[in-house]
Amino acid sequence: MPIKIPNSLPAKRVLKDEGVMVMSDHDANRQDIRPLKIALLNLMPQKIQTETQFARLIGATPLQIEFNLIHVSSYKGKNTPEEHMSSFYRTFDELRNEKFDGLIITGAPIEHLDFNEVKYWDELIEIFEWTKTNVFSSLGVCWGAMAMVKYFHGIEKYKLSEKAFGCFRHMNLKPTSPYLRGFSDDFIVPVSRWTEIKTEDILNNSDLELLITSDQVGPCLVSEKNTNNLYIFNHLEYDSKTLKNEYLRDVSENINVQMPANYFPNDDPQKSPENRWRSHAHLLYGNWINEIYQETPYDISKIGLLT
Repeated sequence: MPIKIPNSLPAKRVLKDEGVMVMSDHDANRQDIRPLKIALLNLMPQKIQTETQFARLIGATPLQIEFNLIHVSSYKGKNTPEEHMSSFYRTFDELRNEKFDGLIITGAPIEHLDFNEVKYWDELIEIFEWTKTNVFSSLGVCWGAMAMVKYFHGIEKYKLSEKAFGCFRHMNLKPTSPYLRGFSDDFIVPVSRWTEIKTEDILNNSDLELLITSDQVGPCLVSEKNTNNLYIFNHLEYDSKTLKNEYLRDVSENINVQMPANYFPNDDPQKSPENRWRSHAHLLYGNWINEIYQETPYDISKIGLLT
């Protein structure tokens, strides 16, 4: 089944050009099924790019998805047109009484700040609490994942001496996990962050399970044993040229950053990078959606009420 998104959302044209099935509200309403209600809390500055990356992965599953876009009300970004935000996004206050099968919380370029220094931290805490009763499964990404494990488990993030930046080999530690169905034993994952979560902090927490890790850049994917929360500290959702664009941006801003490792052919920034993670990105998000579909209540109002 296709993903249901507004007709005028920029992602729709991009996804249709890539062969991803999308559908209108009219066509979706003719189907006698309940679509999965998935929301994206988009904390990234380039919101159109980010929403397209996640819509691409969510829309590739064989289920009908209703895709909702959320932004925080306590901070207003400057990189996305106001018309786009008012047309396609809602604030948390506007949907706090709704329930969702899944919620993705993106990363944010604020790793240098302590969590309590983030302008919208109080609102984010309120959202985290709300997920306990109104969301069946939450998926945190990069900084979003670090914020979640800090709030729910008291696990700290640590600053790195230099940016973890590039494409790194990762190991599948739990091949029997439903989230890793179809995964290789060894694969590439894009990484872009100035902070890290310590392996020992994950392993010492009895509520968490480390699923994917790297000898070079540490924990990547962590699941909760007693809830449906999932945390990924890296960026399988990235486009082929996302790391390139980040590198060129940092260079233009005179930020001291190394070239992304294992990314450009022969380490030549003039050559187009090859995407070596796309299949695993689709596997992860497809597996996540499938787990939600198998377990979420058919009556969405019962989310948070069943034990």
